[in-house]
Order: sequence, then structure tokens, then C-alpha cells
Amino acid sequence: MHMLFAETLKKLRTEKGLSQKAVAELMYVTRPTVARWENGSRLPDAMMIARLARCLEVDVGALLAAAESDADPNVIMVDDRKIFLSGALPVLEEALPQAVVTGFTKPSEALEYAAANRIALAFLDIELGKVSGLDLCRKLLALHPRTNVVYLTAHMEYAFDAWSTGASGFLLKPITPEAVQTQLQNLRYPFVRGGVDVSE
Repeated sequence: MHMLFAETLKKLRTEKGLSQKAVAELMYVTRPTVARWENGSRLPDAMMIARLARCLEVDVGALLAAAESDADPNVIMVDDRKIFLSGALPVLEEALPQAVVTGFTKPSEALEYAAANRIALAFLDIELGKVSGLDLCRKLLALHPRTNVVYLTAHMEYAFDAWSTGASGFLLKPITPEAVQTQLQNLRYPFVRGGVDVSE
């Protein structure tokens, strides 16, 4: 449920003295659409949020911030071994049930996904064939500086180099839900969904 956005929208609408029907007419949508936004069952896209801000004569930033807090956080894992991804992705889903968890074997595909989606947390293997996970981290942070990065490796000797990239943590393989939960306590940029801080 997208309750932070819903409550923000309802508050702004009532402050303007507008009914759901009036907002719907201004937005060229149906009244049930506005009702779904206000009961938290639906979240409008960025274009509709910008239009809402114009109709309500409010700063679009307030609505976008509420929507971002309500959006399911994107969590990615990048490892060039499919067998590891197959075993590790369910562990992440168990530890982060509120997140959209996506795995990649190719760094290029992960970067393409990150260019289109804000990544809250990235779990990166350090050895990715010809590409270094350390370099991938730098590219991800260039796209979204507040992305949390946790390195995955079977080799402790990478720890010093890993810290120098601005990562939030370091996990030895194989990972466990408990180890992931421990890392969530130490994220550089804790993220929330529906007002719930994943670092808690």
C-alpha cells in the first residue's frame, strides 16, 4: 500500500477545497482513479504526479518525495555465475520482502537497468569475468550517488580495495538472510518503504 503518497495527496487536495471528482476532471482521469491514489492501492507515474502538482498548484517535489518513499525499492545482484544467483536471489527476497529483487550475470545489463531505475541497494560480485565489480560500483554510483553497494566474494583479500570505492559493506559467499540483515544495519543511505526503515 502506498500510504505516504495517499495521505499527502488527500491532504493537499482537501487544503485546496477540491473534491476527488474535481481533481479527476482537472486531471482528465476518472474519480475512481483518484480514489485509488488516495486509498493507497495505486501509485501514479512521474508524468501524472507532475500533472497533479500543477492541478493542485503545489511543488512537485513534495509529491515525488512521497511517491519515492512509497515505491518498492530496487535491489540488484550482479554475479557472472548463474548457479550462485539462483541460490542467492531467494536469500535476498527473504531478507528484503518489500523490495523488487533482480539478478544479472552481465554488468552491462545491470547498468542498463540502473539507468532506467533508481537502485537502492546493489550486491556485486568483485570478480565479474573481464569486468571488475569495483569498476561496476563506480559506474553505478555515477548514475545514482546514493546507491548502497555491498560486495560479494569468496576472497577476503579484496576487502581493502572494496572499502575504497565507497561501498556500504562486504559479504563472504555463500550469503545468508542473517548476514544480509546485518548489512542492512550499516547502509550508508538507509532507504524506506511506506515509512519503514529497512535498517531497523
